[in-house]
Amino acid sequence: TAILPRGRAAMATPCWSGIFSLNGNGEMTGSHWIEETGTCELAVTITNTHAVGVARDAAIKWAARNLAFGDGMDWGLPVAAETFDGHLNDINGFHVTEEHVFAAIESARGGPIDEGSVGGGTGMSCYGFKGGSGSASRAAGGYTLGAFVQANFGRPRELTVAGVPVGRELEGGFDYFSGLGSIIVVLASDAPLLPHQLKRRARRAGLGIVRSGAIAHHGSGDIFLALSTANAAALGTAAGVATAEFLPDESLDFLFEAAIQAVDEAILNALFANQDMTGRNGHVIRALPRERVAALLAAAGRLAG
Repeated sequence: TAILPRGRAAMATPCWSGIFSLNGNGEMTGSHWIEETGTCELAVTITNTHAVGVARDAAIKWAARNLAFGDGMDWGLPVAAETFDGHLNDINGFHVTEEHVFAAIESARGGPIDEGSVGGGTGMSCYGFKGGSGSASRAAGGYTLGAFVQANFGRPRELTVAGVPVGRELEGGFDYFSGLGSIIVVLASDAPLLPHQLKRRARRAGLGIVRSGAIAHHGSGDIFLALSTANAAALGTAAGVATAEFLPDESLDFLFEAAIQAVDEAILNALFANQDMTGRNGHVIRALPRERVAALLAAAGRLAG
């Protein structure tokens, strides 16, 4: 999966960003540079654990071939993140290649995206059911907030939907991971925010995953990135005095709320969009039993009509 916050045409312009690790059994490259400068650059890629190096290197190679490297920008520290898909995928077969990364970058587009078992989320599971890629968005205060998740975490009994602990009543969930697995969250917005404010918003992704039942198991990598596409002019120059707009800290609650809601919904979308999958050695992960979940929500009075 590739995310181009400013699109291909403006990929060389970084975004102010913030990063937060709720539990660190995972990887997100570029994190030290984000902590140092509050910026991320180039494509954000998300893949499986043993392909994160390929994704990072290929993102740089694509940029070297297609951007104005050598004209003041001849290096990069892009974000590449991962979750483990080794139950369904022959992860040590190293099947992800730089050509796959190039294709993801070149096919990235705006608008609705495919969800479920696509991109980096292809082999992932979530709460013991088929997981993977999910997205959701909110419009708030005149700004737009988008959330993308690669959901690969949780045990079946933990799954909670709209406050209802449905996982305790579901059958067919696979507890192979026993709490292992991870989630990567990317929060993007056009709201003008400074790096410390984006770090604050990245933290709220943790509250979003808690809504669906997560407890940040010891073996889980729960790592979140928040970025803003505002203030491009302030980030596109290396000389002189730059000016930027930003929202005051005291006014950010509406963006925190939107982030929490969107992350929760994106996780559910990754689950509900899925089908059963058979992977290596005949391993099977079942899709979330949607009709059973709907019945449990109806019984709890959570469904309208």
